[in-house]
Amino acid sequence: MINANDILDMTCLTREEIAAIAEHEHISDIEAAEMGDYMMHIHHGPQVVQTMICDDIREALHKGDIAHARALYKTLADFIADHPDAARGNA
Repeated sequence: MINANDILDMTCLTREEIAAIAEHEHISDIEAAEMGDYMMHIHHGPQVVQTMICDDIREALHKGDIAHARALYKTLADFIADHPDAARGNA
């Protein structure tokens, strides 16, 4: 039987990236994993995911949560390293 961890592991995204999508969209990690995996396979989808993570960083900074902003920045850096196409053409 497939459990929640299996679903999260079946995507091309890390747990941190999934959590950032869940935070941005106010949805569960399972829903974020499904959404994120879909986004990674459509035209300009990786750029949308990158924008979501950037929005989360901006929100954390706005709230004064520097530790969370730093963690999200690391998530963003890892995401761009793993998916360099996410940064191209994202204006």
